[in-house]
Amino acid sequence: MIDKSIIEKTTAWPFVEARKLLKERKSLFEKKGKIILQTGYGPSGLPHIGTFAEVARTSMVVNALNYLTDIPKEIITFSDDMDGLRKVPDNIPNSEVLKDNLGKPLTVIPDPFKKFKSFGEHNNEMLKSFLNEFKFNYLFKSSTKLYKSGFFNESLSLVLNKYEEIMNIILPTLGKERQKTYSPFLPICPDTNKVLEIPMIEIIKEKNQIVFDNNGKKLEINILNGNAKLQWKVDWAMRWYALDVDFEMYGKDLIESAILSKKVLNILGKKNPNGFAYELFLDAKGEKISKSKGNGITIEDWLKYASPESLSLYMYQNPQRAKKLYHEVVPKAVDEYLDLIEKFENQEDLKKILNPIWHVHNGKPPTEKIIMPFSMLLNLVGTSNSSSKELLWKFVKKYKKNINEKQHPIFDKLIGYAINYFNEVVKLNKKFRKPNKEEKVILNILIEKLKMCDEKMNPEEIQTIIYSVGKENGYSKNLREWFKTIYEIIFGDENGPRLGFFISFFGIQETIKLIEEKIK
Repeated sequence: MIDKSIIEKTTAWPFVEARKLLKERKSLFEKKGKIILQTGYGPSGLPHIGTFAEVARTSMVVNALNYLTDIPKEIITFSDDMDGLRKVPDNIPNSEVLKDNLGKPLTVIPDPFKKFKSFGEHNNEMLKSFLNEFKFNYLFKSSTKLYKSGFFNESLSLVLNKYEEIMNIILPTLGKERQKTYSPFLPICPDTNKVLEIPMIEIIKEKNQIVFDNNGKKLEINILNGNAKLQWKVDWAMRWYALDVDFEMYGKDLIESAILSKKVLNILGKKNPNGFAYELFLDAKGEKISKSKGNGITIEDWLKYASPESLSLYMYQNPQRAKKLYHEVVPKAVDEYLDLIEKFENQEDLKKILNPIWHVHNGKPPTEKIIMPFSMLLNLVGTSNSSSKELLWKFVKKYKKNINEKQHPIFDKLIGYAINYFNEVVKLNKKFRKPNKEEKVILNILIEKLKMCDEKMNPEEIQTIIYSVGKENGYSKNLREWFKTIYEIIFGDENGPRLGFFISFFGIQETIKLIEEKIK
């Protein structure tokens, strides 16, 4: 058990946020008997990694809180599934179904995948499936259900009674034309089922009714029981009020919205929840990841190529710095995960809490000895032409005779991930270069040197031999070019594994055969 004095002074960001939360809201927690943390999600498109990140990071704050207080904690994952669909996502089949239902709440639109009752329910179930796979402890809440069940009725009535004060906050942030038509309430049209953005004519507070101008026709709506919903910023504040939220993370693009929503919440009569603004996720081109575009790596792909824990690690690191999320980031994330596991065992307590692995595994990281980096395993998959876990294990055991599969569950899963990633990502990008005459000569010299090597030589001795061949044959001023030449010819890439270690593991005779094949 880590000493509490160390926990109190660590700079690991989940503990910094947890201590701040306890300091600013302790009396509120003690009064209601629990701490409520919320994550928000809009199911207007398939859930992406950014949604997962909010739940993962919030869970890390809860883990830190567990070391600081015994007060119960609850994570609410809230779906804005009563929102009207504004545009058709690019990555959805049968998109005509969505085009025909633009403007309707997501839980009213038929499921284009034909699996659930609605498009909103389909995306909600996908999200819950992902979160369950990561074993997150959360409470899912649907906007549609809370509006229609009457859960929000008291809060909606309060918003209506505070209408003038709320409008005084919202209107100065809008353009002049928008100010003329803005209403915090959006009625659901009884004829078309669409969420309408139309101007208000009259408010009847004592009856919780509003009269709207629907293209020249009067539309009288009772705002309770799901007949109307709130505009986004007021809705966010109302949700904080109704659910009594203490903490919520959000992307930095929502900072201005959060400021406005907090002002509305104050009018409703509650203290602002603590916030944490994180940087956005970008695709390979540096563009913001979007549910409607489907750009960037998906959660399904990451879980096909790497472990859930490696994804959690990627989310832990530098949350206030923009992150690129595309296929090529996966091997590096996995290797960082493996490296941090190896370092953890010998670290002192203060450094253990700063080690992201502690937060990824809720203070109980694995102790497995790492056999090799993921990047090297990918090269092993390619050079050995192994397409199954069984074959690769046989290959590994051939050179590491004392390995017991049962003692290496992480590596066992890693082999499966490596096969998937190599076949679906690496293989497609391989560009093997034919060696020219001079390169063939130098590679033959390397072969002759390797023939004189003993299979029991350690990796550094083999690495030294490769250095020497390069230095003595025209690469003395640029050894990087020498290794790049080997990588491009042997591995089909500009970069590759540390060759001494790779050859030691792959086998000297096997490496000689491999080079000979590439020369031919």
